[in-house]
Amino acid sequence: MVNSVSNEELIELITKQVLDQLTSNNSNASKTSSTVSSVGKMKLEELGNAEVGKRSDEVVVALGPAFGKYQTETIVGIPHDDVIREVLAGIEEEGITPRVVKVLRTSDVSFMAHDAAEISGSGIGIGIQSKGTTVIHQKDLQPLNNLELFPQAPLIDRETFRAIGKNAAKYAKGESPDPVPVRNDQMARPKYQAKSAVLHIKETEHVVKGAKPIELKVVFE
Repeated sequence: MVNSVSNEELIELITKQVLDQLTSNNSNASKTSSTVSSVGKMKLEELGNAEVGKRSDEVVVALGPAFGKYQTETIVGIPHDDVIREVLAGIEEEGITPRVVKVLRTSDVSFMAHDAAEISGSGIGIGIQSKGTTVIHQKDLQPLNNLELFPQAPLIDRETFRAIGKNAAKYAKGESPDPVPVRNDQMARPKYQAKSAVLHIKETEHVVKGAKPIELKVVFE
C-alpha cells in the first residue's frame, strides 16, 4: 500500500522546515547591531525618526519590520538587496528621488505603504513586506484603497520590482501609468500558503506598536 500524506501533515512539515530556516537566519542576523544591518551587498543604517518630506519629487519606500535584518530574502529567494536595488533604480530612471524608511508599527503591507505615502513629499509611497508582497499607495487614499497591489509575492521577480519603482515615480510626477503587468499562477497560492503564513508571523514578531517610521540610509557595496 502506498503511504499518503494528508494536507495537514504536509503543512506541518513545510512549516517546520521554514521555521528551522528562519531560526538559522535569525541567528546570523542577531550578530548585527541594532542600528546597522547588512544583507548581501547592502547596508541599512537607521538614522532616527523619519520626517515628512518637503520635496515634491520623491517617493518613499517603506520596508517591513524584519526586512534586511531578521529576514534577508523574499518568499522565492530573491535577496533583499536585489529587491531594493531594483525598486530604487526604477524610481531614479524616472528622474524621481527615492527615500527609504522602515515601518515598525505594523506588518500589514497596505498600512506600511500608506505610512510611506503620508511622509512622502509627493504623497506617493511603496510598502514592501519581507516576503515580497508590495503596494503602491497615495496619501489621500484610505489604507486599504491603494493605487496598485501585488499580493502574490511568489510571482514578483526582479523586473517587476523595477517596474513598481518606475510606476510609483510616474504617479509622483502626476502621470497615470498603466498598471504593472503581473503573472498569474493559480498554483502559487496553495504551493506557498504555509510558507507565506509563517513568514508573516515571523515578521509580525518584530512589530513595535506605536513606533514611528525610521529613516534609513541605504549603502550598496
